[in-house]
Amino acid sequence: MKRERLDLLSDNPFYTKRFAYYVGRRCRNETISAVAKELHLDWDSVKALDQQYMKAQLAKAGTPGPKRIGIDEISIKKRHTYRIVVSDLDRGRPIWFGGEDRSEASMAQFYADLGEKKSRQVRLALMDMWKPFRKATQAHAPQAAILFDKFHVMRHLGEALDKVRKSEYARLSGKDRRFIKGQKFTLLSHQENLTLEGRQSLKTLLAANKRLNTAYLLKESFGQLWNYRSEVWARRFFENWRESLKWQRLKPFEKFAQTIDRHWDGIAVYCKPENKVSLGFVEGLNNKIRVIQRRSYGLRDEEYLRLKILTCMLPQL
Repeated sequence: MKRERLDLLSDNPFYTKRFAYYVGRRCRNETISAVAKELHLDWDSVKALDQQYMKAQLAKAGTPGPKRIGIDEISIKKRHTYRIVVSDLDRGRPIWFGGEDRSEASMAQFYADLGEKKSRQVRLALMDMWKPFRKATQAHAPQAAILFDKFHVMRHLGEALDKVRKSEYARLSGKDRRFIKGQKFTLLSHQENLTLEGRQSLKTLLAANKRLNTAYLLKESFGQLWNYRSEVWARRFFENWRESLKWQRLKPFEKFAQTIDRHWDGIAVYCKPENKVSLGFVEGLNNKIRVIQRRSYGLRDEEYLRLKILTCMLPQL
């Protein structure tokens, strides 16, 4: 008895490959339940066809050999359950999802999967200021320059500004609080992103509170640091910025300045032209992952989530 393998069939012999790819394309923007209901299929069948489609996408994309990588962690469950996502910044796609947490050992798993030869080819690693990521990269790819993500640095500065806002709210009482209450989004947003009403509220808030006005101006001026092409001038700007904190009684900003000073090497790397990378991709990927997680609410299959993340930036088949 002989059985012939037909290339047009999917892994499930009841469906063709073309139909499996159609289901996979639909599942990029729809939930499994929605596609199953529309096509009158079983939920498990739709999931299996979608997995086949994503595996075919990864096979076509080939084995990664990145020169510049981005490292970030995502929370997949409650109670601080993390996984690490590594992206190829040049090709603009995630290439690894794994680990048990965000420890140095979990980060080392990526370099083990990448291999010693390809690890030596990594020239730049973009990450937040999380020490285990930095230590693992220095151990397995010592030739790579470490660059701290601008968005994470600015997020720390935004948190410092919010602490000043909270301290001012606690210090004041009665009618003086009305200018600060409910203005967190207005204060932390870039002015160009605010509506006309938001800009008016911000103007009123800053006029009513001198310390918040000072903190806001310091936060806005710090963004200039990323425009320097010389580390010497960048350092001079930072020293002047830190000097302006004196006598301002802004403890959260002073702690932020100390953090930047401790991690200066990973920030100064950005001044070199060869290290100018598109940071918008990192934020775009984070947004895509959050959308995937919301759409897959209640899905406990981590392998399915891994495939979804690794293929979210790949072209359709």
